[in-house]
Amino acid sequence: MTEVQTILKKYPDTGRDNLIPILQDIQNNDGYLSKDSIIEVGKHLHMPTSKIFGVATFYNQFRFEPYGKYHIQVCRGTACHVLGSKTVLQELEKNLKIKAGQTSRDGLFSIEVVACIGACGLAPVITVNGEFHAKVTAQSIARLIEEYKALEELA
Repeated sequence: MTEVQTILKKYPDTGRDNLIPILQDIQNNDGYLSKDSIIEVGKHLHMPTSKIFGVATFYNQFRFEPYGKYHIQVCRGTACHVLGSKTVLQELEKNLKIKAGQTSRDGLFSIEVVACIGACGLAPVITVNGEFHAKVTAQSIARLIEEYKALEELA
């Protein structure tokens, strides 16, 4: 039995009214919603997968690919915006060759834009796997990415 099937067992004889809680449980367990998990949910709820995908894409809480080993959150709150987080985000996207919301092909990096991290005094700020990096610049981003890539070479 797959983990998705185990989750679905918690919702016997249910209908589409439990779709969002089911998707949330699957994402909490797997980190994202895979194509296979959406298909299984469709079978369980007797719903077309296109409807499930439509609901899931409507809400920005759902992801369709896993986070990278190094998950980068870029704060776009007011203080960070004013102090250059847009440039920081652009540099990350250029350096990693991915856009916000994506994961690099090697599975090492993912980028997520967040409204506010709550560290305005450190602006602009990013986190990598929850570790804060303060007053980042386009130049410091390039060095930071190289440091994480070097960690992989040592592993």
